[in-house]
Amino acid sequence: MRPRVDDDEHREQGYALRRQVLGDEYVDGTLVRTSALTADFQDYLTRTAWGEIWSRPGLDPKTRSMLTITALTALGHSHELAVHIRAAVQNSGITPEEIAEVILHASVYAGVPAANRAMAVAQHELEELGFPQALPLSEGAT
Repeated sequence: MRPRVDDDEHREQGYALRRQVLGDEYVDGTLVRTSALTADFQDYLTRTAWGEIWSRPGLDPKTRSMLTITALTALGHSHELAVHIRAAVQNSGITPEEIAEVILHASVYAGVPAANRAMAVAQHELEELGFPQALPLSEGAT
């Protein structure tokens, strides 16, 4: 069992890990868009998702990213999926081939339509990141 920490420690851990995984630009953008309406929700996400769950020692960041991609695929959350695909490649060392395998595996349990959409999101994000295997195959290629 991990030692107990208070909300301030979870918040501090959460911001550090959120920045590490998602990048400063993404987190700074989220903070800029935070309003009186969304402030408590952003604090909750930072403390719980990042400060309590993502920071646990039981799984490495790569595994957590793969699980997150699977869950977001299954639930059809394309916007969050795009964010986490970019984060997985840039900060967790996941390869495009591994992302394709994760989505293919999820298709068996989450359904082909959800995986089809996830593949399209992955292709777009990986293409944007400059991965050649995400580019369309030329005519006649196998």
